[in-house]
Amino acid sequence: MQKTAIVTGGSRGIGRGICLGLAAAGWAVVVNYRGNAGAAQEAATLVEQAGGQALIVQADIGAAEDRERLVAETIARFGRIDLLVNNAGMAPRVRADLLETSEESYDEVMAVNLKGPFFLTQRVARAMIEQRANADADGSAPSPGTGEGRGGGHPAIVNIGSISAYTASINRGEYCISKAGMGMMTALFADRLAPRGINVYEVRPGIIETDMTSGVKGKYDALIDGGLTPIRRWGQPEDIAAAVVALAQGSFPFSTGEIFNVDGGFHLRRL
Repeated sequence: MQKTAIVTGGSRGIGRGICLGLAAAGWAVVVNYRGNAGAAQEAATLVEQAGGQALIVQADIGAAEDRERLVAETIARFGRIDLLVNNAGMAPRVRADLLETSEESYDEVMAVNLKGPFFLTQRVARAMIEQRANADADGSAPSPGTGEGRGGGHPAIVNIGSISAYTASINRGEYCISKAGMGMMTALFADRLAPRGINVYEVRPGIIETDMTSGVKGKYDALIDGGLTPIRRWGQPEDIAAAVVALAQGSFPFSTGEIFNVDGGFHLRRL
């Protein structure tokens, strides 16, 4: 049976790269988007060209009714959820000094980057638990911790974090706080879901070349050339996708709550 993944914010950038990586590995992919229908359709076409099935679902992860619809449409189409990738995220619409950050900006960023992923994970986890219970009933589920079985292994949840979880940017404090919160969210769900056979991970990107970072390309070109990261190049969406696919395919069955840095070595403390 083909496995199914939900990738939030899957229409562009890192999300699209993840969708294509999973499709190439044989997954069916739900391409979630909030506002850019054209980009979502393009991503879905690429998913199908890469060998996967695609379903496009418009949903604002910050809205409860949209999260419920995303899960319902996924199950209606594919009958299962094997992977949730919490990738959707946003920077503040206007970068402002920490002393000028507005409540409106804070609330919007938190809703998309932390509150939405938290409650979507909660909802998807319940669906995964029910799915495993049904597999147990018909004898197709693997035993907890084995990563094997006719059901094709365990479901998993992968959160896409950021080096901003520990790197202060005082003109986008709400973003940094949201990503720091995602680290604890990963730990909490990993602890809660491990007994249910669901592993939870965080992939923490560094400086990734996407349309979101195009406006600061000159700044980071110079920093990278100057040795900001030991691996002196921009990260690509495919770099993040490779990590997600490895986790999705069960390459780390005895790990949960782990943070996988995909940042060119930025996290290293160097003299």
